[in-house]
Amino acid sequence: MRTIDFSPLFRHTIGFDRLQHVADAALRGEHGDNGYPPYNIEQFGDDGYRITMAVAGFGEADLDITAKENTLVVSGKLSESEEITYIHRGIAGRAFERRFELADHVKVTGANLVNGLLQIELMREVPEEKKPRKISINTKSIPLQKAA
Repeated sequence: MRTIDFSPLFRHTIGFDRLQHVADAALRGEHGDNGYPPYNIEQFGDDGYRITMAVAGFGEADLDITAKENTLVVSGKLSESEEITYIHRGIAGRAFERRFELADHVKVTGANLVNGLLQIELMREVPEEKKPRKISINTKSIPLQKAA
């Protein structure tokens, strides 16, 4: 198994403990990324994102979207219909589960299913206390202590 040494990176960063876990999971293929269903990730402005997945044949009842901590899980499973007899089945209808690792403060704001495309809207909502703030520097003179 291939591993990546992140120790040079950690000398200049603080609080990126999840980075190595995410990279190792990607190398192992832990998220079941077999290319199905295909998807796009778009960015709108600085804080808006959209994941669009091609889920032809799936309805709202066949899809499940779950956001927990920093992971978004999209899964689908078609309900079997005994009334349909296929002569040729070219539209993939197999069950799937696709996982996306979300950055801190990224929230799912909605989802739409239109013309076989599942669109999941995401927004980065950084709390005020987490936003950058200016730190003032005091310029008062501090008297030096004399050696005894």
